[in-house]
Amino acid sequence: MDTALSSEQIAQFERDGYLVFRKMLEPAACEHMLSVAKTQLHEAQQPLEYEAVLGYPGAPASLDAEGGRTVRRLRGAYDRDACFHDWARDPRVVGKLRQLFDEPVCLTLAHHNSVMTKHPQFGTATGWHRDIRYWSFTKPDLICVWLALGDEIASNGGLKFIPGSHRLAIAREQLDELDFLRPDYAPNQALFAQGKPVDLHQGDVVFFHSQLFHAAGVNTTSSVKTSVAFAYHGNSNQPVTGSKSATAGDIVISD
Repeated sequence: MDTALSSEQIAQFERDGYLVFRKMLEPAACEHMLSVAKTQLHEAQQPLEYEAVLGYPGAPASLDAEGGRTVRRLRGAYDRDACFHDWARDPRVVGKLRQLFDEPVCLTLAHHNSVMTKHPQFGTATGWHRDIRYWSFTKPDLICVWLALGDEIASNGGLKFIPGSHRLAIAREQLDELDFLRPDYAPNQALFAQGKPVDLHQGDVVFFHSQLFHAAGVNTTSSVKTSVAFAYHGNSNQPVTGSKSATAGDIVISD
């Protein structure tokens, strides 16, 4: 089982803030996860996050409006089914993270830890943001591991990254009240122009830094896009006591 990163890959992550691994998970495992996710979506198994509650532009106005029960994510993925639990602890994932953090690896249960869905029509776009905007750790150095269970391309709201943006100093005036990059702020246009779509296909995995700016469009296809996302940190980088990041706990998954 290949868990090792080359020195070139480690340097690429430090430079760009993300790494893509093609066909990292086998098709049968992806299909099983999809089947479990579809069942839980159909049964509306809690905890869920609805587009209407999140309230991004274009979302249904309320839970009772048309499309109001459109799910954005199945929360608590780690405890939802063994297939998600096992993937979060997969040696191919953990071994690479161990190299990138250069210390024991912890899984945070407070953030990501979700099956992410993007539905046609009522699934909203996500503006340019950094995940660390609403996380509280002693250092802003976490890594999201994002698994595509099917195609993730521009037409169904695939991910876009601004390479190297995890190393940028961003002024307060560049951000709105939710810490998204402001599209109406002229100096941000040069950043937007650097945005790069990253097409993913079933079994592909992307690791990306918590300070990397990323975004995603709407789903203009007829099928739901489904992904699995977990967030990790080094053992020395603990959540701030009393913060939301500390509420759900961590799991040490490597020594």
